[in-house]
Amino acid sequence: MTMDVAAYIWPSYHNDPRSRIFWPQGMGEWQSVLSATPKFEGHQEPRLPVWGPVNEADPYVMSMEIAAAADHGVNTFIYDWYWYDRRPFLEGCLNEGFLKAPNNHRMKFYLMWANHDATALWSKEVSSTEAGDTVVWRGDVDHDEFIRVMRRLTEKYFTHPLYYRLDDKPVFMIYDLGNLIKGLGSLEATRDAMNEAREIAKEAGLPGLHFQLVYWSGDQSFPTGVDGGNIRTSNELVTSLGFDSLTHYQFVHFTNPDREYVEILADVTREWERLEKEYSVPYFPHVSIGWDNNPRFHSFRPGIVKNNTPDAFYEALTLAREFAEKHGRNLVTINSWNEWTETSSLQPDNLYGYGYLEAVKKAFGSTAE
Repeated sequence: MTMDVAAYIWPSYHNDPRSRIFWPQGMGEWQSVLSATPKFEGHQEPRLPVWGPVNEADPYVMSMEIAAAADHGVNTFIYDWYWYDRRPFLEGCLNEGFLKAPNNHRMKFYLMWANHDATALWSKEVSSTEAGDTVVWRGDVDHDEFIRVMRRLTEKYFTHPLYYRLDDKPVFMIYDLGNLIKGLGSLEATRDAMNEAREIAKEAGLPGLHFQLVYWSGDQSFPTGVDGGNIRTSNELVTSLGFDSLTHYQFVHFTNPDREYVEILADVTREWERLEKEYSVPYFPHVSIGWDNNPRFHSFRPGIVKNNTPDAFYEALTLAREFAEKHGRNLVTINSWNEWTETSSLQPDNLYGYGYLEAVKKAFGSTAE
């Protein structure tokens, strides 16, 4: 079975004028990465890219990154995608970088709507203060705005020949289900809006949409009981809304990260099997490289994955491949391509070089030219 390996992209490493509210130097979140310091003896920070603080809205920079990804078996990028205050945010990495890269035919891409509120947390000068939770932009949208967004996405991305599909349908991932329902007003309104989005896709000549959901932790992240008490489990909610599949975004969303990486993997494999058993839609296995978000803060933040070496990461990838093959799945998601401020990046760094990418290649092989 051919396996698609998809890595999330945090598209903040370029100069979006709106992002200067968080990173005034005009280099995006490289500002936080470059100022990272060790918080305790033995703390492996700063973790810096061997490529330097490159501009990922430059098509020739992205051409280099596409070549490195594809050469090592990553054939799909999942772009974190944002829509705040009735307009897009941080689209330059995709629009100006990836989509204009001369070798982008080697990759597919799809979108994860990161529809959470934007807070002052992204500003390192504010993140360690009480003001860190201040909402800058809300992530929920009402019905009219949702339809406006879906028409734009269909025209601009879903119909693009490089857009990733499952069962021939463009895949669109939702990060925050609670915020989606909150904005649209009810479970029924959310179901109707998602069906409208499918019809918009069909009007554009597509067979529909594949809605994928980011799963968090147990039933706590799902607004169960929203339908007059008729919806009582997360599975009922997911199937009622018509989601087509599940995956994860980060291990930290469902397990304690402050442990040895190999210990975490035991929880991870149990969670994969639980989701496969309890949900009526397919689950695509997810692997996170690590977790340490101290680069975003001046003060120490507890909760750091330990000994997440390339060898340990390879073990996780092998488990994901075996799970996918066992259940007839053709997609594995990885966090991430470039989450430097959360210390979970496939890109080569000053500690392990190309080690994480070599682990992907060893587990899945490389992508053809």
